[in-house]
Amino acid sequence: MHSLLRKGRSYTNRAISSAGSEHLPYKQGVTGSNPVSPTKLPTKGKLFLYMGYFVYIIYSAQLDRYYVGHTHDLEERTRKHNSNHKGFTGKVNDWILKYSEKYDSKESAYFREREIKKWKNRKKIEELIVKGSEHPD
Repeated sequence: MHSLLRKGRSYTNRAISSAGSEHLPYKQGVTGSNPVSPTKLPTKGKLFLYMGYFVYIIYSAQLDRYYVGHTHDLEERTRKHNSNHKGFTGKVNDWILKYSEKYDSKESAYFREREIKKWKNRKKIEELIVKGSEHPD
């Protein structure tokens, strides 16, 4: 075991590894734990395929309200809206998907979500749902 002194602090009982030190300036030692494991995809036994991003509109008959959002997994997001959670959609569990649009990037989907939310007009949202148009006039 080595003891290090950095900025007035003493670090003891830590092993120093030189693994990967060929990439560090002056071959300095590296302390710490193992590298972070890679992010796990939420597959839950399903084959994960990139499907893009979606803007969606869900509707609750109990509240007689629409909700606009964006996601990369429509099925899972709808399930979460219908779960008992804090927040606007957690009040009831009868949300159904009424409309969606597909986008290649999260930024594009988010931009479209904001555009629809700015309408603040139920009639215009219902026209979009009826038309099924990706970009209404």
